[in-house]
Amino acid sequence: MKILITGNMGYIGPCVVQRLRTSYPDATLIGLDLGYFANCLTNAVILPECRVDVQYFEDVRNINEDLLRDVDSVVHLAAISNDPMGNTFERVTFDINYLASIDLAKKARNAGVKSFIYASSCSMYGAADDGPRTESSALNPLTAYAKSKVATEKDLEKIADNKFKVTSLRFSTACGFSERLRLDLVLNDFVAGAVSSKKITIMSDGTPWRPLIDIKDMAKAIDWAVSRESKKGGDFLAVNVGSDTWNYQVKDLAEAVASVIPGVEVSINKNAQPDKRSYRVSFELFKRLAPDYQPEVDLKKSIMELREGLEAMHFGDENFRNSRFMRLKVLTYLREKGLLTENLEWVGKHSNKQALSFMR
Repeated sequence: MKILITGNMGYIGPCVVQRLRTSYPDATLIGLDLGYFANCLTNAVILPECRVDVQYFEDVRNINEDLLRDVDSVVHLAAISNDPMGNTFERVTFDINYLASIDLAKKARNAGVKSFIYASSCSMYGAADDGPRTESSALNPLTAYAKSKVATEKDLEKIADNKFKVTSLRFSTACGFSERLRLDLVLNDFVAGAVSSKKITIMSDGTPWRPLIDIKDMAKAIDWAVSRESKKGGDFLAVNVGSDTWNYQVKDLAEAVASVIPGVEVSINKNAQPDKRSYRVSFELFKRLAPDYQPEVDLKKSIMELREGLEAMHFGDENFRNSRFMRLKVLTYLREKGLLTENLEWVGKHSNKQALSFMR
C-alpha cells in the first residue's frame, strides 16, 4: 500500500504521518511539501519527515504525474491554510487551494489512485447563527480561504466515481500541540498568552461560535477516510468532522484556558467590530458513519498538552503574534529575504525532482 501525503511538513502533517505509520506499518508513506515551514520545529525529538519513506520537496501546482504511480491513496493537506494568509495572498490561495487541488485530483484519478482525502473546512458555513450547520446546509464562505474550499469540493464531486473515491473532511478549527506548532489558531493563541504573560486578549467581542478539534482527532478521521468503503457515504462524501460537544463561543474558550492555568487575566475587546465568522456545526453524520473514529481528546486535555509543550520549550514570548509561530509572519519574512516570489515560489528552484529517502 502506498499513501501520498501533501503538506506533510505543516502543522497537522507530522501528527497525520504518525497516525498512518501506526495504522499501516507496512505501507509506503510518501511526503510532498514545498517546505515553507520546514524550520518551524517545536519540541520535535526527531525530524518528523524521518517517519515517511520518501520526502519530495515539490510545489502542488506543478506535480509530475509520475509521483502518483502505484499510489493507492492521496491525503491532500497542502494549502494556504488560514484567513490572514488567504487575504494577503488571495490569488495564490486560489491557485494552490483550488486550481492545484483539482489538478492533483485529476492526475491522481488518471494514475489509478483509488482514494482521495481532501482536508476541507467548516469555515465554509461562514455566518450562521440560526442553529448547527449540517452537510446539507447552505454554504456562506466569507474569506478567500473558505471560498477556495467550497470551489474545490464542488469540482471534486464531479470527478468522483466507483474507481476514484473522494472524501472531503470538513474539519472544525484545529487546535493542539504539534511538532510544527501554530499559534495563529484561537485556542493555541489563548494558551500561548496564558503561558507567556498570564493574559488572554480576545481580539473580537468573544461571542462568535467556533467548533474545535484536536489535531490527534483530525489524524484519526483521516485514518478512517483512507480505509472508508463507498457504502459508508458514497463515491463522494463531504462530512463535518468534530464533536457536538466542541461547539464553543470564543469567550468560553478563554475562560476554559483560565480555569486550567491559574492566575490568568482575560480581556475582551468590547469595541471590536462584530466577527461575522460565527457558526455552530452538527457532527451527527460523522458519528453515524465513523463510530469507531470519534474525537477523544477533550478541551481540557488539549489545553494541558499545549501548556506542557510550550513550557517544555521555555516559551515566554509575549509578542508571539509577531513571531515565527504565525504562518503569515513566516511567509512575509521569506518574501522580505528574497527567498519567495510574489507567487510564493522558491527563488532559483529549477528542479522538480528533489527528494529525500529515509530508512526506518
